[in-house]
Amino acid sequence: MAEATTTTPTETNPAAAGAPGPGVHLTPGAAEKVLEIRKEEDIEETMGLRLRVVGGGCSGFSYDLYFDEITAMDVAFSQNGVEMVVDQMSLMYLDGTTVDYVEGLMGAGFKFNNPNVTSTCGCGSSFSV
Repeated sequence: MAEATTTTPTETNPAAAGAPGPGVHLTPGAAEKVLEIRKEEDIEETMGLRLRVVGGGCSGFSYDLYFDEITAMDVAFSQNGVEMVVDQMSLMYLDGTTVDYVEGLMGAGFKFNNPNVTSTCGCGSSFSV
């Protein structure tokens, strides 16, 4: 079985300078919130933060985010102290995406800034490519 691939931002990787490049990126604010949730929920360190694209919603696709075991079929990205895992199919839709954590008058949550999205639904919870 193949091992999961891990990428870590380096000086030659555009993500090191904060610019989105290949893969999935996690802002420091989002990483802080993920680590806070991991600690509060007592989630094992062996589990990665899974980012997934699933069918559904008004526009055809929506995001899924949860802690999960890393499998041999995953691509792993380590950023800001968080190990993220993405399956190969979802990576096609998430490549270049930056995940942030935002708080505002309308609530708080993780926001996906995905350069591959061509349209979103009115409520903003689904997208199409």
